[in-house]
Amino acid sequence: MVVLNNDFIFQILAVVEEIPYGFVATYGQIAKLSGHDKNARLVGKVLSISEYYGRFPCHRVVNASGRCVPGWTDQQSLLENEGIIFKKEGYVDLKKHQWKIK
Repeated sequence: MVVLNNDFIFQILAVVEEIPYGFVATYGQIAKLSGHDKNARLVGKVLSISEYYGRFPCHRVVNASGRCVPGWTDQQSLLENEGIIFKKEGYVDLKKHQWKIK
């Protein structure tokens, strides 16, 4: 079981900080890259409190389908300003814009 402590929070935020301009990552992808494969929901929790730890490009994180955070009305426009294309259903086109780790 992972505890939501500062070490865990900073591991997540360090990965989020690496997402390049014009790309998105999924919660599961962030969890895996931070070494916590099964904790995608905790990634979302960390991102919801990230403002207390500094400025991070949390708008670049979407769910596995490419959907933005419900209720965060600015997320889509922030992504569109970076050139992210949305499908007509309102989901990010992950084939074009998902961050590919080499």
